[in-house]
Amino acid sequence: MNNENQNIEYKESWRDEYVKWLCGFANAQGGTLYIGINDKGDVCGVENAHRLSEDIPNKVVSFLGIIADVNLLSKDGKNYIEIAVPSSDVPISFKGKYYVRSGSTLQELNGAALQNFVLRKMGRSWDEVTNDRATLNDIDREAIDYFIRKGIEAERVPDDLRKASTEEILTSLGLIDENGGLMNAAVLLFGKNPQRYYPSAVFKIGRFGIDDADLRFQDVIEGNILQMADRVMDVLKAKYLISPVRFEGMQRYEKLEMPKEALREILYNAIAHKDYTGAHIQMHIYDDSVEIWNEGELPKGYTQETLFARHSSKPRNLKIANVFFKAGFIDTWGRGFQKIRDGFETEGIPMPKVENFCGGVRVTIERTNFIKMTRVGSAVGNNVASDVTSSVTSLSPVQLTDKQKDILELIRKNSRVSVKEMSLVLSLVERTIKRHLADLQKKGVLVRVGNTSAGHWEIIEK
Repeated sequence: MNNENQNIEYKESWRDEYVKWLCGFANAQGGTLYIGINDKGDVCGVENAHRLSEDIPNKVVSFLGIIADVNLLSKDGKNYIEIAVPSSDVPISFKGKYYVRSGSTLQELNGAALQNFVLRKMGRSWDEVTNDRATLNDIDREAIDYFIRKGIEAERVPDDLRKASTEEILTSLGLIDENGGLMNAAVLLFGKNPQRYYPSAVFKIGRFGIDDADLRFQDVIEGNILQMADRVMDVLKAKYLISPVRFEGMQRYEKLEMPKEALREILYNAIAHKDYTGAHIQMHIYDDSVEIWNEGELPKGYTQETLFARHSSKPRNLKIANVFFKAGFIDTWGRGFQKIRDGFETEGIPMPKVENFCGGVRVTIERTNFIKMTRVGSAVGNNVASDVTSSVTSLSPVQLTDKQKDILELIRKNSRVSVKEMSLVLSLVERTIKRHLADLQKKGVLVRVGNTSAGHWEIIEK
C-alpha cells in the first residue's frame, strides 16, 4: 500500500470521530480513508467489516451531508474498508467545526483561516469583504490620481477616467459593494491611513549583521499599498543596497546591485498576494543575501519550478491584483516570474529562491555584486580596509563627533552622496546633516568640489 499522504489516511479500526478526517478530505482535494490498515500500510483486518460497510455511508451523510464511496475489500483473507470522498465545492463541517487535510495532518480551521477558507469555497477573496467602518473620507485622491497616471501610461486605463469622481472610479474598479460600502481592497489600495484598519499592512526592512539578533538599523514603510513598492525602492536605493559607479567616456552610470525592475516585480508580488489577516511583510538584508517574506503560502501544488515555468495566475487577493494589473504593475497571465528570471539572467546573478516558509512565501536573493565589491575592496590592498578606520581615527585630534565620523564614512563609500541620502541612512534631519558638513569644512577636514547638484566631496587626510 502507498504511504499516508495528502489524500490517504490509514486506521486500524473504526471510530465515529474519524468522520472528521473525511470532512478534512472533502474540504481539501478529496481523499481516501482506509479502515483495517496500520500506519505502515499493512492490512491487519477489521472486525464486523460487513456491518461497518453498511453503517459508515449513513454516518457520513448524517454528519457531513455528503455521499461517500464505501467499498469492502479483502487481502490475504483479511477484510478492510475503503472510504473515498471527493473534494466539495462548498464548506463541510463536522459537529459545527471545519477541518481541512494539509499534507498528512488534519487541521481545524478557526478565525481568519476559517474566514478565508469559506470565502475561497464561495469563489471570493478576503479583499472583496466590505469594511463596515471605512467611508469615502478615508480615501486619498492623490493615490487615485497616481493610479490613473500609471494606468494610462500602461494603456490599461482610458484617459477620460481623469475626470471621474473618486466614487465613480472605485465603482468602476468593483471596489464598492451594492450598498455603497468600501471593500477591504479599496482602503488598502487608496486609503489615507490603511494601517488604522489593517495593522499588518506594513513593510518592514531590517539591516542585519552576523545573525538575526544583530539588527543594525531598520525602516517601517506604511501608507497605501498601491504606492508601497515605490517607497520601498526609494529607501532601498538610498540606504540598504549599493549602486556601483562606472564610467563610459565622460558619462557616469550608477546601477543598482541587482536588477531593479526584477526586484520591483518581487515587491509587487509580496504586496499584492499577501494575506492581510496575518503578519506584516518583512525584508531581511544581510551581507550575502536579501530575504523578502510575506504571509500566505503559494497556491496548492505550486513550487519554484512551477513559478519560473509557464503557469496560470492564481491571485490571493482578486481585487488588489486587478488594480495592480490595470496600473501596469503585474500581469494576469502568470508571466511575472518570467520577467524576474529574464532580469537576473541578463545580469548574470543567480536566480532568486522561492519557497513556502513559516506560513508564507520567502524569496531569497544572493547579493553577488555586493560580495564581489567587498572582495575587490579587500584585494586592492590591506590599506584599503585599514584606511577606512585609521584615517578617521587619525582625524580625532580635530575632535570629530561620532555623527561626523559616520558622515565621513558615507562620503568614503560614495563621494557624491547627497544630503538627503545621508539623512536617510543616519536617521538625522537634513538640517543637522548640513550643520555637520559645514563644521567639517570649517575644520579643514572636508572640501566640496563643484556645485551642489553635480559636484562631489573630498576628504582632506590629516
